[in-house]
Amino acid sequence: MAYGVKIAKGDAYKRAAIKRRHIRVRKHVSGTPVRPRLVVTRSNRNIVAQVIDDIAGHTLASASTLDTSIRGGEGDKSAQAKQVGALVAERAKAAGVETVVFDRGGNRYAGRIAALADAAREAGLKF
Repeated sequence: MAYGVKIAKGDAYKRAAIKRRHIRVRKHVSGTPVRPRLVVTRSNRNIVAQVIDDIAGHTLASASTLDTSIRGGEGDKSAQAKQVGALVAERAKAAGVETVVFDRGGNRYAGRIAALADAAREAGLKF
C-alpha cells in the first residue's frame, strides 16, 4: 500500500522527506515484548529516546535532554545525545530489556542519532 506525503518547499519539504522515510522504516520495524523498539525523536534542540513494546502499547523506558540529570549539561548536542543514549540503556536494563530493535524515526543514521545509538551499545544494550 502506498502512502503519499504532500511535496512542499523549504523546511516543509524536509519534514515531508523525513515522514516518508519514517513510514518506510516502520513497515519493517516493530517492537515485541522480547525485543522492544528503541525510538529516537529528534528536534532542532532536543532528542528523546523511548523503548516501546508495540504489542502491549507500553513505553518501558525513556530518556530525553529535558531530563533533570541531563538538562543544561555540558557539551554540544552530540554530547547530550550520548548522555541520553547511556541513560535510556541504563533504564531499559533496569526494566529487564537486553535487546532492542532500533528505529531511527526517518532521520539519517549520522550525527546525534549515531551518537545516541553508539552510547546505548556501549552501555550494554544490544541491537
